[in-house]
Amino acid sequence: MRVVGRVRVFAEGRLVYGMQLPVQSQSSIYAEPWEREAGPADLVEIARAAEAAGFGYIASCDHVAIPRRLAAAMSTTWYDPVATLAYIAAATHRIRLLSHVAVVALRHPLVSAKQYATLDHLSGGRLILGVGAGHVQEEFEVLGVDFEHRGALLDECLDALKAALGPEEYPEFDGPRFPFRDLGQLPRPAQPRVPVWVGGSSPAAVRRAAVRGDGWLPQGDPRDKLPAQLDRIRRLRAEAGIDAPFEFGAITEALYVGEPGWDTGRRTLTGKPERLAESLRGYADLGIDQIQVRFRSRDRAELVDQIAAFGAEVAPHLNA
Repeated sequence: MRVVGRVRVFAEGRLVYGMQLPVQSQSSIYAEPWEREAGPADLVEIARAAEAAGFGYIASCDHVAIPRRLAAAMSTTWYDPVATLAYIAAATHRIRLLSHVAVVALRHPLVSAKQYATLDHLSGGRLILGVGAGHVQEEFEVLGVDFEHRGALLDECLDALKAALGPEEYPEFDGPRFPFRDLGQLPRPAQPRVPVWVGGSSPAAVRRAAVRGDGWLPQGDPRDKLPAQLDRIRRLRAEAGIDAPFEFGAITEALYVGEPGWDTGRRTLTGKPERLAESLRGYADLGIDQIQVRFRSRDRAELVDQIAAFGAEVAPHLNA
């Protein structure tokens, strides 16, 4: 299969940095205590700070409903990504808007296409559609979606979305589950082709990213595991005859610019900006194009300060 018409979001040869928005998802793995009492005003200030600090994108997650058995770990706070990113789009001007990740197999592709085409149209072409297979079985079951075959569903949804998010008012797709034709959807996306980044680190997810995606969003792979994953993606793309642009991502260790004066955890990278930049440049050396960073913080003000410090003091050294 040869895939054409792929797009690159960011300029090649420079390490780009982005971040997941706080507040909108509050898994115990990464949420800070102060986020429980935060709300829309906090999201806007943080997004504007990220844009001012030169961040390439801000991201929002996707879950519809969390079962009780997982609520203690995952929490039940998961803002809708389309609504959240549209809200942020109205408060910003340039920063890209990433769904990281949208579980698109939970919805008919034409529903997702309507939502994300409208978001791209309203934001002036700033959407990056990040997608993943999902992992919460009850979430699929309550929506009447086949959990066991979610990988195959996602593959077809991706192919259908590429058709439905193209320039045609009446897109056509001939898949076995979601065929459509002679059904018009306006508005169209502002971009000629919405970039698709595929999330996940399983063998199936990596293959999906390689042959169907414009980029890869790993699920927290440590640095020493990344080279093998990148090599596999390159090999799979070569075997499929794909020579279009592709953007490799990574999620970094938690960061704190400067000396925190409080316990930020033993795995947090802290210290002078030059030291942090030197460590993060290691991702570029591996072949990574964009890094997703997360800052430890005790309140919104500290997070905004960390974002500003990263943009002013760390970022200038990332591509030195």
